[in-house]
Amino acid sequence: MRAGRTGRLHGLTRIHRHCGRVAVGTLALLALLTGCGIRATEVPTDFGPAPSRAPCSVSGQGMTAESAQGIPVQVFLVCSSQLVTVDRSVRIPSAVADDRVRVAQALLGELAKRPPTPERQAGYTTDVRGGTAVTGGRKGDPGAALRLGTPPDELTSYALAQIVCTLANSAAAADDGTVFLGGPGRAPVKRYTCTPEVRSRPGATTPPSTPAPGR
Repeated sequence: MRAGRTGRLHGLTRIHRHCGRVAVGTLALLALLTGCGIRATEVPTDFGPAPSRAPCSVSGQGMTAESAQGIPVQVFLVCSSQLVTVDRSVRIPSAVADDRVRVAQALLGELAKRPPTPERQAGYTTDVRGGTAVTGGRKGDPGAALRLGTPPDELTSYALAQIVCTLANSAAAADDGTVFLGGPGRAPVKRYTCTPEVRSRPGATTPPSTPAPGR
């Protein structure tokens, strides 16, 4: 009996010594990792805050409130370096709702406005500046011509893309969906087109233009 008990005691002593060596080795490893600038992590790992709302995503409630009064229209704003349509409403007397100049002026006014808070939080901006006037064409211009107070060539690529694509998507466009634009001077009017490339890369792609035919 004594021999059996002695053997078991010796076995337990070896286990304790082995565990002690493992503990010492673990502590040494932790010290080494800490000395190398590597911190032990706790479980579960903190992956940071929840992801924010996707860019260019605006709640439907805010859009409905924005379009509550007036004639519903769409304008192109800049979001994530591309053109994205947003809903707006403009007040145009029904008797002149098909007047290209008044429609164009109302749309430019909306483009020049600072986007409402929900849209700004979603990343929407505009490059169109306020005070840009629109007049009809001069003698010799095409019937659908519009002349801006600022020459189109002097607008930023974003602003020109916003204006061209917004007007092309409205009653201010020509029958074929293009836009005839010119400046306040004697420079001839050009025919502009809103293409998928312009909508996807307005900062790098200028709306294609061709000389407009005279009337």
